[in-house]
Amino acid sequence: MCDAKRIHAALHDELPAARRLRRRLHAQPDLSGQESATLATVLDALPAELRSIPVADTGATVRIGGPGPAVLLRAEMDALPVHEATGVDWASTRPGVMHACGHDVHVAAAVAVSRALHRMAAPVPLLLALQPREESYPSGALDIVRSGRLADEEVAAAVAAHLQPALAPGVVACVEGGVNASSDEFEVRVEGETGHAAYPHLTADPVLALAQVVVALQSVVSRSVDPMTPAVVGVSSIQAGSAANVVPGTARALGSLRALSTHTRRVLHERVVEVATAVASAHGCTAQVTFTDGEPVLTNDAALTRSTAARLAADGLEVCDTLRTLGADDFSYFSESVPSVMTFVGCETDRPLHGDAFLPSDADVDRVARAMLAAYLGAVDLLTERPRDVELVPPGTQTNFS
Repeated sequence: MCDAKRIHAALHDELPAARRLRRRLHAQPDLSGQESATLATVLDALPAELRSIPVADTGATVRIGGPGPAVLLRAEMDALPVHEATGVDWASTRPGVMHACGHDVHVAAAVAVSRALHRMAAPVPLLLALQPREESYPSGALDIVRSGRLADEEVAAAVAAHLQPALAPGVVACVEGGVNASSDEFEVRVEGETGHAAYPHLTADPVLALAQVVVALQSVVSRSVDPMTPAVVGVSSIQAGSAANVVPGTARALGSLRALSTHTRRVLHERVVEVATAVASAHGCTAQVTFTDGEPVLTNDAALTRSTAARLAADGLEVCDTLRTLGADDFSYFSESVPSVMTFVGCETDRPLHGDAFLPSDADVDRVARAMLAAYLGAVDLLTERPRDVELVPPGTQTNFS
């Protein structure tokens, strides 16, 4: 049986060092794809006898425990291209780079959990995944999945936690099903006929056509998606022309698609193409739409979510079972491959994620570590006790749109 009380006590002992590690990581952030120094710092904070195996270029996995099925704990290492404005004495020493998404907290918490489980002889092996490139493409999580490491290490479940300033401290969201959206990007390129602005009747104006496309795209969600189903189609960038008196030949727009189901994701792709091409044609132009596929829907396994929620409550944390967002996280690639759960942890700041003043407290390191441990223990409960009416079943594969 799992002696959770002793494991929690061991984690408590590790938290002071984890808080110090968090500050070191915060002061020396690395951008996506450049996490080698961060990885070295983290590995140095782990027991020397643990062996790390490189993965995904600047990442590594570390196994705690013996052979057999393991629980993967994801800790993403990269920072963002943000100039920090917190003013703390342990702020980023690298201008224009900041841990503005809490990854420093996540990594430090994961180290504390890993050290505690190593000390207590983990009842089920833990695979610590020190992941690069969560904030950029190509996805570090996808690279780990494609590397075959999950099969090599017999990963039976994956867990993670993420800070969420929308929740109060002490509250942890643990929700079944889709909790983060699929995230794809698109480009609409409208081709027309260039000419003098004084003779618009002799041109096919791609700027006007694109403007109408952008307006028409706002109806895609409201008229193509069930109103009870969350989705977003948004245009965030428009580029065209270089002179006031010249109708350009090309105009382009960049946007984002978000959905909480595979079906809705497919509908959005289809409708964006149909609307863009039809509206452009009505203005004597042509439109080409290209997609950059991003993360799939992040789906929490039902049985693992319930087991984790029970462990969270037993640790005195308040469980929220309603929070879903159209944010995205590449932990979704793990959730496509093995039963997984991502929890969202309330923190002591109301500043937004990715903002230059986002600064969780030291106590938030403790809360994230407790949430991670609860998810690990929830997986242990299922893997070791295996109630007859509860079974971890790998989720279906999401459709890859091209």
